[in-house]
Amino acid sequence: MPALTAFLSGLVFGLGLLLSGMADPAKVLGFLDLAGTWDPSLAFVMGGAIAVAAPAFALARRRSHGLLGAAMQLPKATHIDRRLVLGSLVFGAGWGLAGFCPGPALVSAAAGYREAWLFVAAMVAGMALFSLLEGGWRRQPRPV
Repeated sequence: MPALTAFLSGLVFGLGLLLSGMADPAKVLGFLDLAGTWDPSLAFVMGGAIAVAAPAFALARRRSHGLLGAAMQLPKATHIDRRLVLGSLVFGAGWGLAGFCPGPALVSAAAGYREAWLFVAAMVAGMALFSLLEGGWRRQPRPV
């Protein structure tokens, strides 16, 4: 059941990215181009996502288990450190240069966009390099 739930959640998320235009790098770059022909429509998409997510996270904080019975696993870290800031800067620079971030890139790759496949390949290579630099290919425990 968890695999089916994950699949359906990912499917809904991917469809939302397609419908909102977040999987279109031209639309994303238009949003990020404040000095040119700025397209504010993605601000409404982000605002809508925050409006839906904020009450859901507030409810989740009060629960010990999810709707399907799994234990809640919310992030515990609350401090801002150098690694977070540098990672955010690299993420933002990549988003601004390519017009993709990981989720929309996967959706665009699945839709057949060649540029998205290049981005996904670079993203996987970066993840592999990070893993190697951080101490090898450690297998992460699966959530219960």
